[in-house]
Amino acid sequence: MTENAWTRWPSREALSRAGTSRPRRLLAWAVRLVVLALLLWSAFHQTHVHGWGVAAAVAGVLATAAASWGFYRTTYAHRLVPSLVLVTVLLALAVAAQIAGFHGPALVIWCGCGITALERLPVAIALPVASVGLASYSAFNNDVWLTTAATVVGMALAGYVMRLDAEARGHAQRLLAQERAARAAEAESAALGERARIAREIHDVLAHSLSAQMVHLEAARLLIERGADREQILERVVAARAMARDGLAETRQALSALRGELTPLEEFLTEIAGSTDGAEVTVTGERRALPAEASQTVRRVAQEALTNVRKHAYGAKVRVRLDYSEHEVTLDVRDSGGRPGELSGAGSGYGLLGMRERAELLGGSLEAGRDDEGFAVTLRVPV
Repeated sequence: MTENAWTRWPSREALSRAGTSRPRRLLAWAVRLVVLALLLWSAFHQTHVHGWGVAAAVAGVLATAAASWGFYRTTYAHRLVPSLVLVTVLLALAVAAQIAGFHGPALVIWCGCGITALERLPVAIALPVASVGLASYSAFNNDVWLTTAATVVGMALAGYVMRLDAEARGHAQRLLAQERAARAAEAESAALGERARIAREIHDVLAHSLSAQMVHLEAARLLIERGADREQILERVVAARAMARDGLAETRQALSALRGELTPLEEFLTEIAGSTDGAEVTVTGERRALPAEASQTVRRVAQEALTNVRKHAYGAKVRVRLDYSEHEVTLDVRDSGGRPGELSGAGSGYGLLGMRERAELLGGSLEAGRDDEGFAVTLRVPV
C-alpha cells in the first residue's frame, strides 16, 4: 500500500447506504436490532443486578447505541478526532461493562469496535483501534486459545472484507454518477447543437430572402428618385414581392428540413437555378440521400452563390454542377462573368464567410474566388 492508501478515508459513497439493496439494508437493521435486544436482555437477566443496577445497565446500553450512531455519522463526515473520541467511549463502556459483570455485552462491544474500525476508519488508524478491541476480546474471552485466535482472525478478515465491499460499492456509485453527468452533458450539448442548427437555418433563409428583397426595393427607390416610368418601378416592386413569396416558401422548406422532410436535392437546385437566367444544372455520380446537415449546407451555399451572381454578374451564364463521389459531395457554381447588378454592394458581405464556417463544422471546405471567366464557388462536404 502507498502512504496515501494508509491515510485515506473510505469514500463517502462507500460509507453511505446509497447503492445498497433494500434486502441488504433490512438485514443490517435486523442485525443491529438483534444485538441491541441481546444487550438489553443481558442487562435485565443478570442475577447480581437489581434496582438501580438495572437502570444503570439500560443507560449503558442506550449510551452504547448513541455512541455507535455518532461514530457512524462522524466517520461519514471524515472527522477523525470526534470518531476517535467516540470509539474510545465505546471501548471504555465495554471495560465498564466487564467490571460490572456484564461479560457478554463487553465482548460484543469490543468485537463491534474492531470490525467497524476496519470498515470505516483510515487503515493507519483502524489497525491500532481494531487491535485494542480484538485484544480486549481475546483477553476476557473464556474459550480455548485456538478458538479465540480463529475468532479474532475471522472478525479481522470480516472487517476488512466489509471495507473492500463498501469501497467497491462506492466506486460503482461514483462511476454511475459520472455516467449520469456525462449523459446529461451529452444531452445538453445535443440540445445546444440543435438550437445552433435551427438558428443557422433561420439566419440563412432570412439573410438570403431579405437581401434579395432589399436589392429590388432599393432599386425601386433609385428609379423613383431618377423619375423613371411607372412600369420600371412596378417591375422592381413585383420582383421584391416575388422574393418575399420565395422567402416564405424557403422558410417553410427550412421548417420541413428541421422536421426531416426534405425535397430531393437535385429538384431543389433545378428550382432555384430556374430563377436565374442562363443557369444550368448538371448532376454526376450515383445519387443518394445525404444527411440533413450536409444537404442543408449544399442548399444554402447554392442559394448564396446564385444570389451573388444576380448581384455581381448580372446576365452571366451560370453552371451548377453537383457531383456525388464515394466519400464526399461537391457543389460547383461558376459564372461566365457579367456586369454588376444594380446595388451590387448591397448586403452584409458575410454570406460566403458564413457558408465557409458552416462547411468547416461538417469537416468540409468552401473555396470562392475568380477563375479564367468569372467567379467560382466550390463546396466539398464529406458524407
